[in-house]
Parts: sequence; C-alpha cells; structure tokens
Amino acid sequence: MGGAPPNNWLVPAILSIFCCWPLAIPAIIFATKVNAQWNIGDYAGADDAAKKAKMFSLIGIIVGVVWYVVVGLFYIFVFAAAATSASYSTY
Repeated sequence: MGGAPPNNWLVPAILSIFCCWPLAIPAIIFATKVNAQWNIGDYAGADDAAKKAKMFSLIGIIVGVVWYVVVGLFYIFVFAAAATSASYSTY
C-alpha cells in the first residue's frame, strides 16, 4: 500500500485529557498504535487504530465541553439564586 500513514490523532487524544480523562486513555493508546502498525505493514490495523483514536478523542472532547457548560450553568444559577435571596436575621 505504501504512502503516508493515516493521521494518528495523538494531539487531540492528549488534549482530551483535560476534558474527559477516562476516554482520553484509550484514545492515546490507539493513537500510539497507528504508526507502529503501519511500520510493520499492518495497514488495516493502522487504519482501524486511527479511527478508534479519532472516535475516543472526539467523544472525550465533546463530553468534556458539555460537562463544563453544564457545571458552569449550575454555578451561575446557584450564585444568582444566592444573590437574589432575602437575608433574614434572628437577632
């Protein structure tokens, strides 16, 4: 087959650690397998590992971004509710 190996998605896999580390671990594992499998001539295995690295990286990033948005909105609502609530004193 020859040519260049498929994109290994290593950089997005590493960056997904900051979003959702449980999904980043398999993404990094599959990303590091791409070039090794390509070099030994397992072109189908390299392509499969690249697809899995891409999938885990993108899902990890999406889950992380959604999580940060939900937590951010929660804090906004909690602080807004605390700021608008009446303060009562028992003195």
